[in-house]
Amino acid sequence: MLLALWASRNIGQVRTVMVTGSTLLLLLSVYLTIEFISLRGAGHDEAMLFCDSWSWYAPLDINLSIGVDGISVAMLLLSSIIVFTGTFASWRIAPMAKDFFLWYTLLSAGVYGFFISTDLFTMFMFYETALIPMYLLIGVWGSGRKEYSAMKLTLMLMGGSAFLLIGILGIYFGNGATTMNILEIAADNNIPVGTQYIFFPLTFIGFGVLGALFPFHTWSPDGHACAPTSVSMLHAGVLMKLGGYGCFRIAMNLMPQAAEDLAWIFIILTTISVVYGALSAISQTDLKYINAYSSVSHCGLVLFAILMMTKTACTGAILQMLSHGLMTALFFALIGMIYGRTHTRDVRQMQGLMKIMPFLAVGYVIAGLANLGLPGFSGFVAEMTIFVGAFEVNDAFHRTVTVIACTSIVITAVYILRVVGKILYGVPVNEEHKKLSDATWDERFTVICLVICVAALGVAPMVMSNLISDGVGNILGNM
Repeated sequence: MLLALWASRNIGQVRTVMVTGSTLLLLLSVYLTIEFISLRGAGHDEAMLFCDSWSWYAPLDINLSIGVDGISVAMLLLSSIIVFTGTFASWRIAPMAKDFFLWYTLLSAGVYGFFISTDLFTMFMFYETALIPMYLLIGVWGSGRKEYSAMKLTLMLMGGSAFLLIGILGIYFGNGATTMNILEIAADNNIPVGTQYIFFPLTFIGFGVLGALFPFHTWSPDGHACAPTSVSMLHAGVLMKLGGYGCFRIAMNLMPQAAEDLAWIFIILTTISVVYGALSAISQTDLKYINAYSSVSHCGLVLFAILMMTKTACTGAILQMLSHGLMTALFFALIGMIYGRTHTRDVRQMQGLMKIMPFLAVGYVIAGLANLGLPGFSGFVAEMTIFVGAFEVNDAFHRTVTVIACTSIVITAVYILRVVGKILYGVPVNEEHKKLSDATWDERFTVICLVICVAALGVAPMVMSNLISDGVGNILGNM
């Protein structure tokens, strides 16, 4: 795709390449999902399927190793959906559309590479590849305080990467400096407990920065608010999931003793993330900031759930990744479409949009209901699974923090219903808004695709739950 985009000479060719490439990626992800389920059903019970490896740098045992389990397949499917719909959400991006899509594609390539890597160094390389394009995508094509937000995001995530690199080297040398393959390190399980106590916090924080772990979350609202629509969709929908995925796959899987002994520290931090993010969203008046702080809360739930270390809670964490990825992509797409017409994201300056742009308004209502956990949508399934799994841990500490985290459900309902009632209903107060048009064909296509996915995950969650359960079970078995 990158070569085809580079060779494109006009916007028509750029759009053709992006639609063709993103459609092909989506079809391949669907095929991979079906084939993976088929192989599991046929009795292939290896930890990873479709594995392969090529030597890259033998002195340090670095290999380009790939493989997928149910968690990886689910994340690849999510990524493909967001990249596909984000292409249409950026249909009218200007200026320099070709350059925008080149960086957008490079960011997507980093995400795909991260989810299929089974080598620590290769995974870290793709992790950095996914982060670096964010600076230009926000700094050049963003809005508002875009230079400040892009720099803040980059510096904080690079700081997290520094912790992460130290943690990866600690894992490698702590395991005997013989392999960087994640599966082999997990099978060996011989990293000394003292070494785990040192490098587990570094690794968890390194990934946790991207997962909006309190108090390292402050880059997230600014980054979301200033990013262009499709970048916000990919950023919140997929990129933040690299944090939760890495915490589970690397930090907890490879250093299980430290994860068990030190989990209580990070459980407290993630509980704060969950409640603080929801409370902060209530006080915001900018639509993007509301959704950004909501993302802090929902991504906090992912980390909260995996730290509970029960199969139900960890399955809920992966479902929450999928659910939040789809919901927040829908939210950011709709906010971008509304902002493109009203030229404001201030809820105090909008009212009565249901009469002016009914399609976008109905889409926003559906996104809001999914976000607050209405049964029938993906948010309900994911959050209920998390809280039930967390409550399975039968001690006062875990059940107390679970009850505290549950309060986020009520808080979320408050800010979602408040915003929906304020901007969509009533009589339009701005005369200029009465002249606005509803969604165009490309916008309608984006919204419909995401709404279908959110509803499908809510109505038939067992398809994805069964897919990811084997990956969750294997990691918990190692731990």
